[in-house]
Amino acid sequence: MRNMLRAIIVGLGMCIAATPLVAGEVVSTPDAPAAIGPYSQAIRAGNMLFLSGQGAIDPKTNLLNIDASIEDQTRLVFENLKAVLAAGGMTTSDVVAATVFMKDLNEFTRMNAVYATYFPSAPPARQTVEVSRLPRDGKIEISLIAVKGERE
Repeated sequence: MRNMLRAIIVGLGMCIAATPLVAGEVVSTPDAPAAIGPYSQAIRAGNMLFLSGQGAIDPKTNLLNIDASIEDQTRLVFENLKAVLAAGGMTTSDVVAATVFMKDLNEFTRMNAVYATYFPSAPPARQTVEVSRLPRDGKIEISLIAVKGERE
């Protein structure tokens, strides 16, 4: 049994060593805010697209309206995310997972009402967490994972 286990481990090691590591393709668009740090708007790995968190930054002005309601900020976040999805050849129907970061979970119900309009049927898996602060002091940031052809 011990020799068999050792053979399996050695075999797995050889398979892993023989598998080429492929760097992801950067996906970006001027229709969403430019990255404000050392990250990409999205990375494609095969048929998967990993979208970095988007805040409620207007891509035309590169400004965030801090006084905007959670509903308005959520809408702008989704318009930014949709632009990145489109640059990667996908739509919200390809989204399989979402992570929502909110400054104040007391606004969850209002955010959730807007969120639901972007996923009218079969919404993706989701985590929502309250955080103490977001970039540029926004109220919300959302990141997504999309997989082409998996939800059709």
